[in-house]
Amino acid sequence: MLVTKKSQTFRQRIRVRFLVVCSGAVVLAACSKPDASIVPHYDVLITGGIVYDGGLQPGRRTIIGISGDRIVSMNAPLQSTADRIIDASDRLVVPGFIDPHTHAGVDLIDVKRNTNANYLTQGVTTVFIGNDGDGVPDLNETLQLFSQQGTGTNVAFFAGHGDIREQVMGLENRAPTEDELRQMLALTEEQMQAGAVGLSTGLYYTPGSFSSTDEVVALARVAADFGGVYDTHMRDESAYTIGLLASVKETITIAEDADIPVHISHLKALGREVWGQSGDVISMVNAARERGLKVTANQYPYRASGTRFSAALIPGWVRADSKEAMFERLDNADLKDRIREEMETNLWRRGGPDAMLVTGTDSPWRGMTLTEIAENMQRDSLDAALEVVRAGDPSIASFVMKLPDIYAIALQEWVMTGSDGSEGHPRKYASYPKAFQDMVVTEKLFPVERFVHRSSGLVADTFHLCDRGYLEEGRKADVVVLDVNNYLPLADFENPGRLSSGVVHALVNGIAVISDGKQTGKLPGVVIHRQHLECET
Repeated sequence: MLVTKKSQTFRQRIRVRFLVVCSGAVVLAACSKPDASIVPHYDVLITGGIVYDGGLQPGRRTIIGISGDRIVSMNAPLQSTADRIIDASDRLVVPGFIDPHTHAGVDLIDVKRNTNANYLTQGVTTVFIGNDGDGVPDLNETLQLFSQQGTGTNVAFFAGHGDIREQVMGLENRAPTEDELRQMLALTEEQMQAGAVGLSTGLYYTPGSFSSTDEVVALARVAADFGGVYDTHMRDESAYTIGLLASVKETITIAEDADIPVHISHLKALGREVWGQSGDVISMVNAARERGLKVTANQYPYRASGTRFSAALIPGWVRADSKEAMFERLDNADLKDRIREEMETNLWRRGGPDAMLVTGTDSPWRGMTLTEIAENMQRDSLDAALEVVRAGDPSIASFVMKLPDIYAIALQEWVMTGSDGSEGHPRKYASYPKAFQDMVVTEKLFPVERFVHRSSGLVADTFHLCDRGYLEEGRKADVVVLDVNNYLPLADFENPGRLSSGVVHALVNGIAVISDGKQTGKLPGVVIHRQHLECET
């Protein structure tokens, strides 16, 4: 129990002081109608809770005053009045969490899902989209749609290298011409001017995997000119191509050559060949940071990654150009033996057919492992996998990480939480409470304030969101009240769409989106324009 009898003493002190101030007849009249010039009035007061402000300081008791969309007092007087008073007794009061890696764009454009309830119920009030090089298709129209329809959370976005490359070159596996590179640079600049927080790549995926380091550096320099961050799904998190350690080295090289802060998304040691390499990764990043480079990472707290069957098993060269081209190569008898041999290696690397679980919500094989699918089809695992790919290529979870690697990465001061939320994987609904339960409550890897910092202030600092991420006067009023004893991840792989519990109140830009544990349906989120933040120094 994180809240003790001190909370009762605090509440009693408030009541006692109120009774003393209002004890006389004359004073009682004054108390019934406060003098606005003496008694501050706010739209919202949050009282009684233990406040973790997003830094690394322990929690403290104070009263938060909010007016409009801003925090205007972090030490409001006891006699303050407000249109609404939130009693946070026996609760934690924290900044709204900022998730630097989601795939929430598809939800936010849908009026049936744009409250973003799966994130709000984790305590997340700002999401990033456009990760893995995907970018935001039809950027200007999409951002305008967000603003017109409204969103439950705030939204920040990346310029997507893969999206930009595909616009200029399609899915061709080659280097760009000088003219094509100029077009890519211009599109990157255009998206940075539109407010992107940085450049995102998916160097494991098509078409990002076809690009050279120099190509990425050229685009990252444009993002750097606008104060952006380079965010990457690295070229390899396992041993598919250049290997995990070489991918980290490439990422650091991009930081040096483009003179840009870099952020590694969903940092992990994925697969048998790289289990235990987290220590080497950490040493490489720490050495780079000691040289003055800005290197950070995010991480989700699950042993299972999430991708599609094709990305997990089918070699990248087979997936090049288009789906039609992929199927042509799969049907080519001259390539059959080579493809099968590489797929066998990939299946072994992924932990075998028992470790691959279909999570795609529309797939008839949802909830089945590749072993079970193969038995059902009476075929071997690889043939079964290819049939599933041909029938829709559903998303999968593959249990290919080890807890010692997960925890070693989690302990680093430069690592934050990020969900990489995808449909069918519980991380979309439960990453933050699971990280809290696993790392704070069960394993005691770090205290509450560190969990809050890595979920809020660290993210804001990393991506230069200078008006969010902390409970601080002048910052936006993204505030969450947690029942820490009920802050639980209810989603699992059998029921990946269960909303988490424990968020009692949540404000986004000063507007209640969760009140007394219930969603309000309000849509006060804004699209964050990185170039228009008013708090730059």
